[in-house]
Amino acid sequence: MLFLKSNKKEKHFFKKNSMSKKSYEEQAEVLSRAIDIAVEAFKKFRPKDFTDVHLAHFVSVYEGYKNDILNPNYKFRTLSALADAKNDILIYFQEGSGPDVNFFWKRIAEEKIGYQRVNKMAKILKRKRIANRMEMDFVTDCLVAYRQEGLISDEESIMLDKMIFDFQKKGK
Repeated sequence: MLFLKSNKKEKHFFKKNSMSKKSYEEQAEVLSRAIDIAVEAFKKFRPKDFTDVHLAHFVSVYEGYKNDILNPNYKFRTLSALADAKNDILIYFQEGSGPDVNFFWKRIAEEKIGYQRVNKMAKILKRKRIANRMEMDFVTDCLVAYRQEGLISDEESIMLDKMIFDFQKKGK
């Protein structure tokens, strides 16, 4: 046997691992419920311009995520990997708008899942600068849509253009 000798460090290591496993399982189950709600939202309120192929692809991807988080390879059974999956799963609903998105967030609240919709653009505008490459990608991906949907004013749009220029000038 490899661990015949027991000391406090070994016990702490095993105790910590079992807590992480339980925490992973609990959080994976919550994320799994959110995925079910996302699929329900896509099916009930098909996003505009979605063909049957688009819908089938989205549903397939989300069901693949669900399978991967509930039955992960041991080396990917980490809270960090779960956080990455959560980000990938929620990004459509964080950045999008429409009946499917509204339905999703309403059901998330009803199920008391605890996920919150975050207005990243408002945080960036309040801070008056783009902090990192992820925020830069978010702003450039969403800027035109936010302008078209009237989610930002002309003044905020000009401010964001300046922030993009400043960020690119820094070369981050």
